[in-house]
Amino acid sequence: ALSFGADLRRAPSAAAMFEEVTAIADQKTRIDRYKELQATFFRNGQVAQLNSLIDHMVSEDMSVIISRQVITEFVSLLTSLSQERIKEVAVYALEKLQPRVVSFEEQVTVIRERLAAIYEAEENWAAAAKTLTAIPLDSGNRVLDDNYKVEKYVHIAQLYLEDDESVQAEAYINRASLLLSPETEPGLKLRHKVCYARILDSKRKFLEAALRYYQLSQVDQSDAAGPKVDDAELMQALTCAATCAILAPAGPQRSRFLATLYKDERSARLPTFSVLEKTFMERVLEKAEVDRFAEKLMPHQMAKLDDGSTVLERAVIEHNMLSASKIYTNISFDQLGALVGIAPERAEQIASKMISDGRMTATIDQVDSVIDFQTESESMTNWDAAIARVAHKTEKIVLRAVDKHPFLGASLGASTG
Repeated sequence: ALSFGADLRRAPSAAAMFEEVTAIADQKTRIDRYKELQATFFRNGQVAQLNSLIDHMVSEDMSVIISRQVITEFVSLLTSLSQERIKEVAVYALEKLQPRVVSFEEQVTVIRERLAAIYEAEENWAAAAKTLTAIPLDSGNRVLDDNYKVEKYVHIAQLYLEDDESVQAEAYINRASLLLSPETEPGLKLRHKVCYARILDSKRKFLEAALRYYQLSQVDQSDAAGPKVDDAELMQALTCAATCAILAPAGPQRSRFLATLYKDERSARLPTFSVLEKTFMERVLEKAEVDRFAEKLMPHQMAKLDDGSTVLERAVIEHNMLSASKIYTNISFDQLGALVGIAPERAEQIASKMISDGRMTATIDQVDSVIDFQTESESMTNWDAAIARVAHKTEKIVLRAVDKHPFLGASLGASTG
């Protein structure tokens, strides 16, 4: 123990070693000596000495030519440390290098990428995203390929999505969108589309998200130049499309898209097919099957709305109301509320919103608290009547014109003959 203590006392400090190197006149020899010391620090896992080396490299009297070469090798040796030590050393290095990032952009970028990868492996999504957002992609000091920038923006957006930060995710996916071109790598385009669909999904724009997911489920696997996507991934995209379509606001647009999904032969293999089929057929959804469907949903798809209901509850209520409109000619709000499992007042509010949005054809009699549903045949009758009225008015206008200008009658006669 005494001998070991004596060895420690004899070991020079990092500052003393750097001072010796600084005294070397030949620049190449000096660089080589710094690299030797650095390699020793890495080999022995000496975090304090590595931090001291970074301090020395960014000092005002240090030549950028020397410090850039040493720090480049520092970056390449980072992976020789344990993950915890990489984090410790990388965080310290970034803090010290940031004020002089213009001189060390490439090195700082690699450090940030490696640190972000560690945070991502730990599922610390926010820290990983924050680390990558600080990479200088538009400084003008380096010429960066657009594919590289798109990859970084999409990656950041994906990390924010994992952290349920859809607003931040959308900001970065929009930056990526501005850089997309015919030259963008097919794999990056696909990742961008997936990310954008997930953003729409997380923002509860379910119908738009469903359309995007469905497009992704139809990626051509026979295209040799396109991205490689296996059947499981295509089915996952189709499952997401079906889920979002079921959660989308009830109405004509959703009905048309549900028809597209239902006609897709792959849909029969979906775990949610029974709910999809009932939704398409406009049949009333029962609580037991809704509960089973809820087990497969993401947290944001079960989020609470302003009125206290969840996204799923609102979707089911609206769907069941639309189903009721196919069964009943009219119904009181007491009965409608009992049918869909809500209070009569709330049933009236939701029905009124659906009617004003053009998602349900009906009229409300507030005096008698009754809703009258307009059937498809009634709608066609009204449409025919409207056409007849327009035709009748047109005929009257033509007759008046002919009375005032007789020569028009001859022209019209010649054209009809």
